[in-house]
Amino acid sequence: MNLLLGVMGDPVIQSKSPVMHQAALHAAGLPGNYVPLHVKADQLERAIQGIRALGFHGVNVTVPHKIRVMDYLDEIDPAAAAIGAVNTIVHEDGRLIGYNTDGIGYLRSLKEETGAKLNGANIVVLGAGGASRAIIYALLQEKPKCLTIANRTEATAQGLVSEWGHLGSLSACAYHNVRSALETADIIINTTTVGMYPHIEDIPVQPDWLPSGIIVSDLIYNPLETVLLTEAKRKNCRIHNGLGMFIYQGAYAFELWTKASAPVAEMRAAVAGELNKEHH
Repeated sequence: MNLLLGVMGDPVIQSKSPVMHQAALHAAGLPGNYVPLHVKADQLERAIQGIRALGFHGVNVTVPHKIRVMDYLDEIDPAAAAIGAVNTIVHEDGRLIGYNTDGIGYLRSLKEETGAKLNGANIVVLGAGGASRAIIYALLQEKPKCLTIANRTEATAQGLVSEWGHLGSLSACAYHNVRSALETADIIINTTTVGMYPHIEDIPVQPDWLPSGIIVSDLIYNPLETVLLTEAKRKNCRIHNGLGMFIYQGAYAFELWTKASAPVAEMRAAVAGELNKEHH
């Protein structure tokens, strides 16, 4: 059986998912194709109907469709429902089921690459957007001592505290007040796009606000080392970029579609090779 898979987004040209999943299918010895699907917001419902009609086995969903897509699915996994976003759809016997592999993908990568102990940790998350929701939800399952969400619009962060305060010790602060929260942080996680290509000289917080020797994580993987991570390295912090999260969210999606274990090393090599090409 030829697996037909894809990624829906707007834009989608920059996505590394096709390269990664094509390599995964090849490494796993599965015949199939993974294609980019450029879908405008006003065509999303039709595109989802098209998954059924064209016999897609599954798709990834990326910006800006992760929330709206939930309206057009038959079933939503409880964790994805709690997060309020779907990044993976599985087509099973005519039914479309939505999952979110972002948070679990991120945690697996953070633990493997930094040895982070999340239980009892003071964590500061910068940003309260879609990616942030998935990560905060996953982090709360690990029982940190306290988790502070810093966001430009404090009300958005406060909304998350109201929604998920029962899951753990959660607080919100405005971006301009983040300095005192950072002083006691064990782990700082940037979920904003500040510092992402092409604006690679930007940094989400002042370098001198970073405590030395902690873990600093940035969801961005283009560039692999943002200014935030470079500055963190100067302070002897363990640094962590977004490449692992991208690989593992893809690996979990691959496993949901194929029921086979994902060839993670080959997936990582394919994405790294692609990023390498771009910067030379």
